[in-house]
Amino acid sequence: MIGKVTSISQPIQPEPSHRNRVGLPAWLKRTTIAVNLSLMVLIVITLAVSFAGSIAPHDATTMNLRSRLAPPVWQGGTWEFPVGTDATGRDLLSRILYGGQISLLVGGIATAIGLVFGTFLGIVSGYSRGWLDQFIMYLVDVQLSLPYLLLAVAVALVLGTSLSVLILLAALATWPVYTRVVRGLVLTLREREFVLAARAIGATDAQIMFHHLLPNLVAPMLVLATLSIGRIILLESGLSFLGIGVQPPTPSWGNMINEGREYLSTAWWLATMPGVALVLLTMAVGTLGDWLRDLMDVTIG
Repeated sequence: MIGKVTSISQPIQPEPSHRNRVGLPAWLKRTTIAVNLSLMVLIVITLAVSFAGSIAPHDATTMNLRSRLAPPVWQGGTWEFPVGTDATGRDLLSRILYGGQISLLVGGIATAIGLVFGTFLGIVSGYSRGWLDQFIMYLVDVQLSLPYLLLAVAVALVLGTSLSVLILLAALATWPVYTRVVRGLVLTLREREFVLAARAIGATDAQIMFHHLLPNLVAPMLVLATLSIGRIILLESGLSFLGIGVQPPTPSWGNMINEGREYLSTAWWLATMPGVALVLLTMAVGTLGDWLRDLMDVTIG
C-alpha cells in the first residue's frame, strides 16, 4: 500500500524588479566610495559657500597692502590668512568662499533655464513634426554651428558684462543639447500605446505633450541636467577668465585664476587654490551625475 506522500515546497520568490532599485536599500547598495566622497565634497562646498558670510574670516574685497602675497599657513604664513592673500592683500579663503557663490548660482540658474527652454522645444519639435520640427532643429543647428566664444563676445559687447548676462550666455550653451535629446525621446514615445489611447479618448496635443509625454522625460532630463551643471561651472570660469563674466572686484573662481596666472612662479597659491576648488566641485557633480544615470537605467543589473 502506497501511503500518501505530502511535500512541502518553498514558495518561489520572484526576482526583484529593476525598477525597485530606486528605493532606499537599493540606493545604499548602488553607492560606491567615489560616490560617497563626491556627495560629501558637494555638501561641504555647498554649505561653505552658502554660509560664506558667517564662515569667511575677512571681507572678500577689503585690501591690506601690508599683507600682500602672504603665503598659506603650511608654507610659513599665519592663521589670519590660512590659504594666503592676493596681490592686494585680500584674503584668498574669503574670496574662494564668496566666489563659489557665483559658480553655484550661475550653474543652477543657467541649468534650469536651459532645461526648461530646451525641453519645451524638444517636446514640441518631436511631437509636431512637419515644418515646425524643421524650423526648431534649424535653430539648434545654427546655435551649434556658431563658435561659442565669438557669440559670447558679441553678446557681451551688446549687453555688457554682468551676472545676468553671464547666466544668459551659459544657458545659450546648453539648451540645444536638451532639445536634441528630448526630441529623440519623444520620437520613440509618440507612437506608444498610451499616446494612442490618449488620442482615442480625445486628448488634445497639449495634453498629450505635457500630461503624458513629459512625465516620461523627467528622469533622463534630471540626469542630463546633473551632468550639465559641472560643464556650466567650467564655462562660467572660462568666461570670467577671459574677462566676459563677473568683473573684479567681485570674486569668482574664473577671474581669480586669471588674476593669479601672472604670479604662478612666485605666488602659486593665487591660481592653484581656486583651481582646486573648481576641480573638486566639477568632479563631485560629474561623479554624482554618472551615478544617477546608472541608478535610473533599468537595463543595468
